[in-house]
Amino acid sequence: MQPIHIRAKKGDIAERVIIAGDPARVEQIGKELLANAKLVNTNRGFISYTGNYKGYRVSVVTHGIGVPSMLLVVEELIMLGARAIVRVGSCGAMVNGMKIGDIIVPIGCAYYPGGAYYQYLREDVCFAAAPSYELLNNMVEAARSLDVKYYLGPVLTSDAFYAEDPEFAKKWGSRGVIAVEMECSGLFMIGYLRHVKTGAILVVSDSLVEDLGFATAEELKEYALRAATVALEALIKTHV
Repeated sequence: MQPIHIRAKKGDIAERVIIAGDPARVEQIGKELLANAKLVNTNRGFISYTGNYKGYRVSVVTHGIGVPSMLLVVEELIMLGARAIVRVGSCGAMVNGMKIGDIIVPIGCAYYPGGAYYQYLREDVCFAAAPSYELLNNMVEAARSLDVKYYLGPVLTSDAFYAEDPEFAKKWGSRGVIAVEMECSGLFMIGYLRHVKTGAILVVSDSLVEDLGFATAEELKEYALRAATVALEALIKTHV
């Protein structure tokens, strides 16, 4: 099947891929962490670069906002040869004490069934939305070796950014969920359905339980590049 939205050809996209929702973050990672980065797609705003990291080819691709947009992009990346995919994204903290720029490595993801999940799974089931163990383990090892502090725990994928409120945070926080974002559960699900390895590393951009404001991509740049370096180290140690 030929991709419709990522107008690249076989060979343009590497087997190891970082995805991010914000095109600004993709530009930051592609231009500052990859050697010889080449722009391979701009169609539909899904900015994509392919370059080298320590001798390994890696692509960095924009996935947009929400599970449907992310799934569209990831499906097309898989068509183009992606075999290990890590989301480097932002999230809202749901426990006290987290600060802007703190890093979270999700070990699993809760979600609301329906929508894209129902269309893929064809029934109302609670899918085991978890990252590839190999990528998760490599991520933790990379963070430790780089002396990057991180939180490890489950997160929640939410479709409705502006529907979240203090009661929402209180409810999910009481269930052990430490942060909320908008794509991880779909990424983990499609990884198992398509037999590719997936993982995520998130940077806290705001909080639902404390007033931290909301950090922009530029304000998060230093932290996002740190998280992306962890992701890159994990990807090059992952068998594809």
